[in-house]
Amino acid sequence: MTRTKVMAWVGGVLYLLAVGLLIGGTPRASGTVHGIGALLAASLLVGVLRRGPVLALTMALFGSTAVVVGPPSSAGVDLSASYQGQFLSYLAVDLVLGYIVATRARRASTVAAAASLVVQLLLVGGFAHGDSLTVNLVITLLAMAAACTAGLLSRERREHAVALRAQEVAEAVIAERLRIARELHDMVAHSIGIIAIQAGVGSRVIRTQPAEAHEALRAIEATSRETLSGLRRTLVALRQADPDAEVSGRAPLTPSPGLADLERLAATTADAGVRVDVRRGGEQRPLPADIDLSAYRIVQEALTNVVRHAGTGHCRVTIEYGDGELSVEIVDDGRGATEDGPAHGFGIVGMRERVALLHGRLSAGPRPEGGFRVAARLPLPDAAVVPVQAR
Repeated sequence: MTRTKVMAWVGGVLYLLAVGLLIGGTPRASGTVHGIGALLAASLLVGVLRRGPVLALTMALFGSTAVVVGPPSSAGVDLSASYQGQFLSYLAVDLVLGYIVATRARRASTVAAAASLVVQLLLVGGFAHGDSLTVNLVITLLAMAAACTAGLLSRERREHAVALRAQEVAEAVIAERLRIARELHDMVAHSIGIIAIQAGVGSRVIRTQPAEAHEALRAIEATSRETLSGLRRTLVALRQADPDAEVSGRAPLTPSPGLADLERLAATTADAGVRVDVRRGGEQRPLPADIDLSAYRIVQEALTNVVRHAGTGHCRVTIEYGDGELSVEIVDDGRGATEDGPAHGFGIVGMRERVALLHGRLSAGPRPEGGFRVAARLPLPDAAVVPVQAR
């Protein structure tokens, strides 16, 4: 037996002894004294109540009934008045009943409430007389109703809290799945697009221009290695329960990309046949990790769309560091939006989600003079509270 179980049983035994002492040891005391004494003695049932609520209810019913049917006081002539005070002991039964309603299944709660109601009505009806009968019956019903109502409210509040926690967990899972989907899309789509273009170039010139084919294969190899490294970093981060724990036998994680890597991204895009003109304005400064990564991913996805759909060999990327926001603009002079474009892509959707999470603004669409434009405005926090990712 555990210590708590022993203490619970000791409390139950002491409760029964206390009730017996009230009945046999103080027969001349008034019914009110007996009722209050039995009510106070019910506090000994707390341990039993936590381990076995139904058993605690049974013991409380037994003790309270014993106080009511025990020898009445002989100090007064009005025995009904004496019994009225003894009915106070049933308040302990009501408290236990409220706990059962709050914590146990509805069927068990209904059975407990019915049994308690029958016992109390029979005892009150049998031992209350005259005008006090109606008053005691009404008080008994009201006390039981109050206990059951409090138990139901507690149950509903607990179930509502559980439902809210489950909803929060579900929303967190969905948000994490969307974040992972955006990361994988932005990381893989750009690389696969470049690999596909380089593979096509290599297959066409492999016999006539071996040097060009060799360069295309080199670009495919470099892009593939970079993509595999990014995928491995993402998967290891997902499998790593403790971000500070070292993964035995594995290489350390590399930092997430940011705007400082735009030149390397532009060079990779140039290998796919699209020259990127990167321009920066304003006072360049470290950015929060989430804004830095999101800005990079927006540029990466926009360049992927230029490579795959614009049909042009040039585009411009402009990064403007403002006082309160970061402006990112990608402009090309290609075909713009056409009916032949992808109907089920997630690139622009992912960009909108990223910007929305940062409470920014995004516009994406064809330009009147031709080509396509993607512009994002990302609000920046105060420089004093900017958490910068270590690189």
